[in-house]
Amino acid sequence: MKSMTGYAYKETTTENITVCVEIKGYNNRYLDISTHLPLWLSSLEPGVRKYIGSRFARGKIDVGIRLREENANISVLVNERAAMAYKKAIGELAYALDMNEKPRLETILRLDGVLEIEKNRDAEKYWPHIEPVLAATADKFEAERLREGKHTEEDIISHLVILEEAVKIVSSNVPVLEATIKENLRERFAELLGDKIDENRILAETAVQLMKHTISEELARLSSHLAEFRVEVERNPSPGKKLDFLSQEINREVNTIGSKAHLLDVSRAVIEMKNALENIREQLRNVE
Repeated sequence: MKSMTGYAYKETTTENITVCVEIKGYNNRYLDISTHLPLWLSSLEPGVRKYIGSRFARGKIDVGIRLREENANISVLVNERAAMAYKKAIGELAYALDMNEKPRLETILRLDGVLEIEKNRDAEKYWPHIEPVLAATADKFEAERLREGKHTEEDIISHLVILEEAVKIVSSNVPVLEATIKENLRERFAELLGDKIDENRILAETAVQLMKHTISEELARLSSHLAEFRVEVERNPSPGKKLDFLSQEINREVNTIGSKAHLLDVSRAVIEMKNALENIREQLRNVE
């Protein structure tokens, strides 16, 4: 079982090229990948997204990649039109403020768009430098998610055990529940009819009431869901969606049992099941 949250960072330098990769993970119902690359590396984004999508199944994942290269082939261009426009605007502002001041060259050079830097780089040639760092960072990210996921799994299993024990308590009370229904019906008939009790009518009414209030079918389905839940936890590396669905089904059966069975021991067990299930569903929000 893996958590959807996690963090990993790795920085590697080879052949005067430094690659920094950062991966952050957050809870999300589906897989949502965001990438942050320098503009001149934007053509590599599909490859990054494809790789991350092959490694992770669920969660919001932010991937940031930075690259520094010594002695890079860079061209610096001056946008004269932008520089002249800035000079004119600054001169007009100085005149309006009655200030005898001319704009300094260093001031204009700092303004946006005056100096344009062209990095004459082929993005594809940097992929062999980026890919191994991306893979190593993803490995660290995966390890972090597994570490957190192990703690989450242990907590979920502890509450699953509570659910299973509560089901045993409810199951042991089924004969008591059915006997109580029969006894209550016999007492009601005795109050109404006295000694003129029609056993066939009592049996027929008992059958009707047992159909309305028996919980055998709900218990069978609940036990089946719990068994499937345990199998998913133990065998499925990314069980989040399936477990979320099973939790809904388990909740439905628990609610039905609670509405049908009014024995004190059963009611207490139902409360235990609801509390345990709520804790499980809270933890599942963080499971891939």
